[in-house]
Amino acid sequence: MPDKVRCAHILVKTLTEAQTIKARIDRGDGFSEIAKQFSLCPSGKKGGDLGSFGRGQMVKPFELAAFQLEKGQVSDPVKTEFGYHIIKRLD
Repeated sequence: MPDKVRCAHILVKTLTEAQTIKARIDRGDGFSEIAKQFSLCPSGKKGGDLGSFGRGQMVKPFELAAFQLEKGQVSDPVKTEFGYHIIKRLD
């Protein structure tokens, strides 16, 4: 398991929104463009890029999902107290 990962994410309020966005990504729509358009997080302006982070820096459900992803893989919706995240591992 790596000590750090670099991820991007898209944050939305509802599970339905998250599922719709995940389906678009699975069809080949660009993650970065969707993040710029729909993400509620300020990182959305940068295509959702959160940079690199280590264990213990993110809320637990987000961290667990992020560290399980392979490079280039996109998660199913992950619920946290902030809403629903679609996470993409960048490295």
